[in-house]
Amino acid sequence: MAFDHNDHYHGMLLRLVPRESRTALDVGCGTGRFARRLTEMGMEVDAVDPSARVIETAVAGSRDRGGPRFRCADITETPLPKDHYDYISCLASIHHVPFGTVATLRDALAPGGVLAILGCYREATLADLTCSLAAVPVNAAARLAMAGRGEPSPAPVTQPRMTLAEIRQEAGVLLPGFRLRRLLFWRYLLAYREP
Repeated sequence: MAFDHNDHYHGMLLRLVPRESRTALDVGCGTGRFARRLTEMGMEVDAVDPSARVIETAVAGSRDRGGPRFRCADITETPLPKDHYDYISCLASIHHVPFGTVATLRDALAPGGVLAILGCYREATLADLTCSLAAVPVNAAARLAMAGRGEPSPAPVTQPRMTLAEIRQEAGVLLPGFRLRRLLFWRYLLAYREP
């Protein structure tokens, strides 16, 4: 189906971009839609994804437009410049790697930079299940409305292992002062600003 839960939250993520940002990193960039939106805001964007097939799709979608620097790479094995990026985004990708990877991303933020994680979590509580039940009819309606438009993403899918409580606990250690918010469509938004 063409409806993409991550794309639904692009506007929310773009509102977290600090003013006058010049550099961005999109981790797990998929087919590059969000990375291209960051480029359209005037930023130099590095976009990485471990799937060669996905990166090929991203590069093909950006030909003749300039745009992000796409690279097939595993973020857990990629050296990042310290204090460099004004904005780092992770859209449904952090659950593909150890959560401690956020410490590496934090260290790559320039002073005042923002790390924005649109993440997936494992359902474990009544609140999780209630939110899921509320999402089901909205999800069905959105998929029906978008039927026949576009192609589904070729990005690999992995089930999340961490609960929202576990994410909150780990983030408290690694990202002091973070904000975490549960969202519809089986997602959460974690935002952290580097002092």
